[in-house]
Amino acid sequence: MTQQLAHTRSISAQRLLLGCGVVAGPFYVTVALAQAFTREGFDLARHPWSFLANGELGWIQSANFVVTALATIAAAVGLRQALAPGRGARWAPVLVGTFGASMIGAAIFPADPAMGFPVGTPEGPGTVTLSGTLHMAVGGVGFLCMAAACYVIASRQARERRNGWALYSRVTGTLFLGSFVGIASGGGSAWTNLMFVAGIVAVWSWLTLVSLNLSRHTV
Repeated sequence: MTQQLAHTRSISAQRLLLGCGVVAGPFYVTVALAQAFTREGFDLARHPWSFLANGELGWIQSANFVVTALATIAAAVGLRQALAPGRGARWAPVLVGTFGASMIGAAIFPADPAMGFPVGTPEGPGTVTLSGTLHMAVGGVGFLCMAAACYVIASRQARERRNGWALYSRVTGTLFLGSFVGIASGGGSAWTNLMFVAGIVAVWSWLTLVSLNLSRHTV
């Protein structure tokens, strides 16, 4: 009876952690888009979501980073439990957890104001500060880790002959990586910004679906 109770509690805890992975993305995207559509001067085709951490209301996006980061790190713990033993059980959680940690870094080191946002900021790339440089650095590490996590999970899914899932994971990782490369190139064009938005939505959707799938198969 004691062992059964302990097992039940373990399963419940695992599902709770994976549940954090289910809600992390929708929460982050909803809060970011709500700001994008309501903050004066913000343009989805011109401004990365990181710019929302600037200005009087910048604390909302900073809080969004931190809350989502904590949920993502919790999801990484859930992934470790759900995937063990087997391929990817070690590295996938580490990579996802690093992505979560990078979001805390992004909150601590906001992106530099630029391209007319917040209102009153001169047009153009603006001045590059230490905070802005560190923001790009920690973000870059996090994005690369999350793309790698997609490929690691895809490898496991392929071994389990879940070919549809494996393809989905690879496509998501490639889209996310490509969107990051585009935005990091500094082109500032509308298509690179919109592609980056698509990449962000895609990778968060992936984490939601993977976490939900693993939660349903937890026994």
